[in-house]
Order: sequence, then C-alpha cells, then structure tokens
Amino acid sequence: MNEIKMEVKGSTIPIQVIRSGRRSIGLEIRQDMSVIARVPYELSDKGLETFLEKHTEWILHKRKLADKRQDCRRFTNALPFSQLTVKEREQIKEKIAARVKYYCGVMGVTVGRITIRSQKTRWGSCSSKGNVNFNYQLYYLPEKLLDYVVVHELAHRRHMNHSVLFWEEVERYFPDFQECRKQLREYGLAQNEVK
Repeated sequence: MNEIKMEVKGSTIPIQVIRSGRRSIGLEIRQDMSVIARVPYELSDKGLETFLEKHTEWILHKRKLADKRQDCRRFTNALPFSQLTVKEREQIKEKIAARVKYYCGVMGVTVGRITIRSQKTRWGSCSSKGNVNFNYQLYYLPEKLLDYVVVHELAHRRHMNHSVLFWEEVERYFPDFQECRKQLREYGLAQNEVK
C-alpha cells in the first residue's frame, strides 16, 4: 500500500505511506498540507489504519496550521523554470555554484555535481555521493537565506541526518541559522508549474 485515503468529516485526506526498516511510525504534515506516514515494513495495513484513527485530531490540527501558514506565506515571484532563458538559467547556476564553492572552502568539504532544479517542496538536497541539488528559486531570495541553504546542504557532507551534530555543524558556520530557518519558512515556493 503506497497511499491510504482517510475519510474525515466528509472529506478525504490522502496519506502517502513510505515503508522502511524503521522501528516506529512517523507522521509528517508538509507545507502543502499533504500527509506522509513513515512506517516499519512489518506493520500491517490494519495496524497503520488503527494508528491513523487514533491520531486523526493531531493530523487535522497540523493541517490547519499548515493551511494558515500558506495564507501568510511570501512567495519568491520567480518565473516558471520553463520560461527562463538559457542565459537566465546559467546566471542562476553561476550564482549558486559560486556560493557553494565559497562555503566548501570555508567548511573544508567537497561536493560532486551541483544541479539546479525546479522542485515543488525542497530548497535543496545532498545525496550520499556528495551531489547537491538546489531549487532555482533560491536565486530570488535574500542572499543570506541562499547562503543558509548552501551551508545546510554542505553540513550534510559530514552528517547525513538532522542530528545534534549536524545542527552544531550548521551553527559553526551560520550562528544565526535559527532565524534563517524561521524566515525561510515564511516563503512559499512559487507553484506556477508542475515539473
């Protein structure tokens, strides 16, 4: 089962199910109000449904908060990626790559490929092979927030998780990272195309 449809108060909430070797169930409500359930392989579908029923109020509450945040959200006002010229895409990549190169030197880490993409939900990501991806809309944010995302992804070159050690690594190079995280949450990715 990759998705469960949960019927609540006359409406249907689709819940994406991701199974893995984890030991406990984790629920995540995304900025776009979508719901993700991360569950152990051995948990039965019935067991998951029982868990979700017990946590219905929590899910509804968190989705309501996400909806309010969407209403207050600022947007980057970026053009759709498909409408950018080759020159504009090159400018975006050059700017982001320059910040990556700068912080690689400061932090003493290396990366593989640097890719600029149009992602619906992420500002950036780092693979276990050291390839980093960045959302093109970072180009349109204040430079401090761009730098924070770069440092965040480069910190994954030392810690491929969000552990205490990871956040200490981020803080070492970006002491006010908490404020940047808060500001970044105020921005919504321009949902002006499906990529």
